[in-house]
Amino acid sequence: MSAFVIAVLVIVTASSGAIFKPGPWYESLQRPSWTPPNWAFPVVWSILYILIGVSGWIVWQAQGVGLAMGLWLLQLILNAAWSWLFFGMKRMDLAFVDVCALLLSILAYIAIASTVSPLAALLFAPYAVWVVTAATLNRAVWRLNPEAVSG
Repeated sequence: MSAFVIAVLVIVTASSGAIFKPGPWYESLQRPSWTPPNWAFPVVWSILYILIGVSGWIVWQAQGVGLAMGLWLLQLILNAAWSWLFFGMKRMDLAFVDVCALLLSILAYIAIASTVSPLAALLFAPYAVWVVTAATLNRAVWRLNPEAVSG
């Protein structure tokens, strides 16, 4: 897998957030007072996507196909699914399940990648912290707006 393929995979994942945007539905929801400002999301995610790509590239170069790369691909899929579930389908409940699975895949990746490259694992640490924040925010918004869940 080339650096180009890794970059494309990360960009495709990131594009989920551009396709399924917060919009009026999200703006109408009650949110906790500690919700990060809107400008923080694209800034943080841009940095995280760079770290995700670099980490995947390091692991690919060190090991190629293996469990770590499988987990790296899994977290991309779960990452992309969250925006579709939360903003696209307006299913905060399913998005919460997804973000919890995402966190588990990130933690598993960190554990496995650390045996391949400690640096690759370390690059995922900020991602794990942000996803804990995202999961907590997802749950808080869902709790504050139970009637807003489609389905």
